[in-house]
Amino acid sequence: MWRSISLLTLACFLAIASAPAARAAAQSSSSSKSHTRDFLIFATVFTDRGFALPGARVRVRRLEEKKFRWEGMSDSRGELGIRVKQGAEYELTVEARGFKPQTRKVDATDDNRQDLTIQMEQLAGGK
Repeated sequence: MWRSISLLTLACFLAIASAPAARAAAQSSSSSKSHTRDFLIFATVFTDRGFALPGARVRVRRLEEKKFRWEGMSDSRGELGIRVKQGAEYELTVEARGFKPQTRKVDATDDNRQDLTIQMEQLAGGK
């Protein structure tokens, strides 16, 4: 009797322990399929002197929408990537303290990636 209880306990423990791994595998396979129609906007943000600009705020929206749907910050090398849905046109806005905001249009209808190099212009009297 004790042996059957311990085997049952062991079977329950193994089932519980393997459940997160099965869920993770299912999520990774479904998430890889969900990104097949994505478009990557990769941007590098520089100062007007050619130095990387970390901490620049980048927001993206569809051209026909008023609300920004995606947002990111440039890293220590001034780089960032934002994944959007393929098949639309987008507007990318870059803002950083002491610099004039920059806006770029991105056409995500043809390819699956666009690389942008954005040189920020310092505001008059800015640091």
